[in-house]
Amino acid sequence: MGNSKVFLTAEWRKLALAQYAVDAEILRKYLPPHTELDDWQGKYYVSLVGFMFVDVKLRGFNIPLHTNFEEVNLRFYVKYKDGDEWKRGVVFIKEIVPLPAITFVANTIYKENYQTLPMKHVWIEQEHQIEVDYLWKNRIWNKFSVIASSKAEEILVGSEEEFITEHYWGYTKIGVNRTSEYGVEHPRWEVYPIKEYKIDVDFGENYGSDFVFLNNAKPDSVMLAEGSEIRVMKGKKF
Repeated sequence: MGNSKVFLTAEWRKLALAQYAVDAEILRKYLPPHTELDDWQGKYYVSLVGFMFVDVKLRGFNIPLHTNFEEVNLRFYVKYKDGDEWKRGVVFIKEIVPLPAITFVANTIYKENYQTLPMKHVWIEQEHQIEVDYLWKNRIWNKFSVIASSKAEEILVGSEEEFITEHYWGYTKIGVNRTSEYGVEHPRWEVYPIKEYKIDVDFGENYGSDFVFLNNAKPDSVMLAEGSEIRVMKGKKF
């Protein structure tokens, strides 16, 4: 892809991801037109994802006070047939950030579903372990916390970690029969083996009644990816 298409560059760091298998019917109403649900071995996952945006540049320029910030999102996995090629992508139920300007631009221009809430994060890196916490206040403080081994490992080909992290497209419903697509480029990530985790989140308050049942659900998997530099490419509409 040519640089003229690069819309945003940044680093995504210390991505905590918790996967929950949900009924496909729950997700269908959120499907952007012309996309299909993508499954991992018959499971339709939503992922709770917390991470840091670092060194954000819009078209090559830093925006004052908007360079480093937290994001927590709930997303699911889709595919789109573009000619003969299947593109694997993600759709966001909601993205939470601490900056109103990001929310305003995302919601008004790109028809995303962002919400601005107070947020904070904790990274404690020790010789043998890493603790990563993402917190956001929506009526009460919600927390997604993981403790992992400090030695990163490669993501294996054909693994669940690969399925979750190797989706390079984003899809957003922008009209009754219209979808917007954008691309995300990044190198293959490494993951830190999880030792323990704690998810104290009111899914109903944050993501609506369809997801209340996750309050009492145990995730199918939890992972911590180091992340990398990323490039977001302007896509197309169809």
